[in-house]
Amino acid sequence: MGCLREPEGIDFVVDSRPLKDWERKQISDIISHYKKTGEIKKASPTKKNKKETAQ
Repeated sequence: MGCLREPEGIDFVVDSRPLKDWERKQISDIISHYKKTGEIKKASPTKKNKKETAQ
């Protein structure tokens, strides 16, 4: 794997957003399940509330 160089005048900075409490708990549950069983547990997809507008 090669080395990635930043072009002049451009900085590659990645800032992660803070995790929500339920996301932190979900990650913790997945890690503890893996340590106990050795199986990779799938994360449940997040449900987004979409308001459907009547037209």
